[in-house]
Amino acid sequence: MREPRWRQAGDEPDYRFSLANERTFLAWVRTALALLAGGVVLEQFSTAIGPHWVVVILAVALSVISAVLSVIAFVRWRANEIAMRNGRRLPSTIAIPLLSAVVLAVAAVIAILLAVH
Repeated sequence: MREPRWRQAGDEPDYRFSLANERTFLAWVRTALALLAGGVVLEQFSTAIGPHWVVVILAVALSVISAVLSVIAFVRWRANEIAMRNGRRLPSTIAIPLLSAVVLAVAAVIAILLAVH
């Protein structure tokens, strides 16, 4: 596999920091998988709440945010690696407020559907 150009720039960081960055990436991917699983479970087993089209929209929203979070995880991992190689501060991320807002919105809609039912 060809090594990306950004890995040739700067100094090789301490392997412990690279491994910590990788563990963080994997945690974001696990979160994305959990959101995806939640969307699938919501759509497949939510016969008691409705209307069904709202449940489908929520399931699709969870699936889309799962895909977006996976991309953000990779972009964040790469940006962190580049920053560590070049001795710069680690970049900030939009992932945390985005994830919080989406989960809050989905949970609020589900709570409303359960209360109305």
